Amino acid sequence: MMTSDERTAVLEDEQLILSDSGEIPEIAYHATLYFLTEDAQGPKMNLSQKEICLLQDAALGRYQEIVLRDITSENRDQSIYRGVRRTLYNWERMQAFCARIKRDCSSFRSRVRHSFLAFFQQEVADVASGRRKSVVNCSAEMIDEFCLQLGLDTDCLPENWQNVCKPG
Repeated sequence: MMTSDERTAVLEDEQLILSDSGEIPEIAYHATLYFLTEDAQGPKMNLSQKEICLLQDAALGRYQEIVLRDITSENRDQSIYRGVRRTLYNWERMQAFCARIKRDCSSFRSRVRHSFLAFFQQEVADVASGRRKSVVNCSAEMIDEFCLQLGLDTDCLPENWQNVCKPG
């Protein structure tokens, strides 16, 4: 039988793994659930709803991190940068994960909207001034669809924002 301290330590370890889980946190989340509850090498725990929520929070935190990573101007020249298209994919994955686990993650939308606007303002300014080539690796149509999902009118984007996008 596992002590309360041992249980807490195991769950904290798994939360840490989830918070650094790579590009598809949902897969890590399900692997964690399997390890904790069913794996012959695992602790075979019966998780409470609160414990499941803590693990979901860790996976959602990772999703949020990777969504914001590629719409953060300071990351454009870093090896971690994957491009705006990856943000769009990770946003869709996160939305689907939230739907599957029946969690509302709409409060994150405003933070993404703010980061996306700031990113595009910086990108358009940098490209227009000749300081850099565009790193936007998706079409204006994809950006338009993402704005729709964020509840963001494209009129809020800087003038000539389409110029930094890849041709459709």
